[in-house]
Amino acid sequence: MSDIATPAGLGAVPTVPESRAAWPAVFSLSFGVFGLVTAEFLPVSLLTPMAADLGVSHGAVGQAITATAVVAAFAGPLLVLGSGRLDRRIIVWALMAMLVVSSVLTAFANSVAVLLVARALLGFALGGFWAMMTALALRLAPPADVPRAMSIIIMGVSAATVVAAPLGAALGALWGWRATFLAAAGLGAASLLVQLAVLPSLPSAGAPGLAAFRAALSRRRVLIGFATVIIVVSGHFAGFTFIRPFLEEVPRLDVATISMALLAFGVGGFLGNPAAGLIAARSPAWAGGSAALLIGAAAVVLVLFGGTPAVAFAAVAVWGFAFGGFPVSVSIWNARAAPDLAESSGALLASSFQVAIASGAVIGGLLIDGVGPHGVIVYAASAVVLGAGVMLGLGRRAERSA
Repeated sequence: MSDIATPAGLGAVPTVPESRAAWPAVFSLSFGVFGLVTAEFLPVSLLTPMAADLGVSHGAVGQAITATAVVAAFAGPLLVLGSGRLDRRIIVWALMAMLVVSSVLTAFANSVAVLLVARALLGFALGGFWAMMTALALRLAPPADVPRAMSIIIMGVSAATVVAAPLGAALGALWGWRATFLAAAGLGAASLLVQLAVLPSLPSAGAPGLAAFRAALSRRRVLIGFATVIIVVSGHFAGFTFIRPFLEEVPRLDVATISMALLAFGVGGFLGNPAAGLIAARSPAWAGGSAALLIGAAAVVLVLFGGTPAVAFAAVAVWGFAFGGFPVSVSIWNARAAPDLAESSGALLASSFQVAIASGAVIGGLLIDGVGPHGVIVYAASAVVLGAGVMLGLGRRAERSA
């Protein structure tokens, strides 16, 4: 293997010859991230039966998402900094094993405390995988094929976004929520077996030092992106985490219709990703700010007209389309803000997402228990519009001056 130059502090990243792209290994990582993201979002569609079975409120069970996100926020940078000389495929195998153990523990949880421990374990696996994803693509494909490899890996995220929530709701109604998490454990075990068979040895290639993280945080455009992510994603997850109770109590949809609405959300997100990517290629600030505004519009429609089932269904689909475009927009913004610090700024961006998910779930949990489902959606609308203002104001100004 030959080395390619990387920015100071990031370390050298070995690449593979043009004829030796490890496509089976790349697809195995896509399979793995599909399992991780599916497990992450299962509580969204299973919130009501989980709360009833454990004898706690919707808000308390919603903290299962908080636990996952809080641990993931720290796991990524810590794993990047502390991975040392360990073979990277061993790290991947360990992360997938954590997914299996977490799902089994969740399935047998008899208290919120056990549930939170199980979800924290998943958070470490998720945060660690996201932190390593770009570096793994660089290790498994030659430079010309890295974009294709990244697209294949992220395909697992898109697929999970489409199927996780509606499939979870459907399987939860058919088998119960505990059996649904056992199915998630089986999915993780299957992806681990595939990775055991196809992942090549990936010796240590070094990791960013603390100086690279400090350098990324010193850049104004990077901070604008992080601020936008924290505000918008917090608002999104405050609302989305508790969308099932809203759909049950306001338009009074049945489980089958809720499953279809969540499927529409996922399909919308799948379509929103490439649509925003086309806009972000010219202006990531405009793409990210517009996506946030569209989420806000969908949330306002839910607040004002959500009692009508057809309107609620359509608003959820539009919300999915808008949020599907937001991550790709801010990722392109972040890459342009710090192209020489891609690994460290990427790990910090992933942490920003997780901090926002955690804070959104906490705020949403307090609101759902305190003022009900309408309060959660009002907060979501307010937060995402504020975040849109940050990107369309400060972001567009920084973009024009670059």
